[in-house]
Amino acid sequence: MDANTLFGQYWWLVLIGLAWSLGWKGWALWIAARKEQKVWFIVFLIVNTVGILEIFYIFYFSKQTVSKKSQQK
Repeated sequence: MDANTLFGQYWWLVLIGLAWSLGWKGWALWIAARKEQKVWFIVFLIVNTVGILEIFYIFYFSKQTVSKKSQQK
């Protein structure tokens, strides 16, 4: 089975995967921009991990930096 046949039959899976990845990437980019974390922003913009890196950032790394800042005050 070649790629054209595969994507022709399962085009809806490609759309679901695209929406999944785009949603997580957008949310992570928004959080990184609001926190002025330029390195994270650039990594999310360049690297495509199908949402995995973005999910880790949103639920782990972004919370971790908030708690460090609040402890310094």
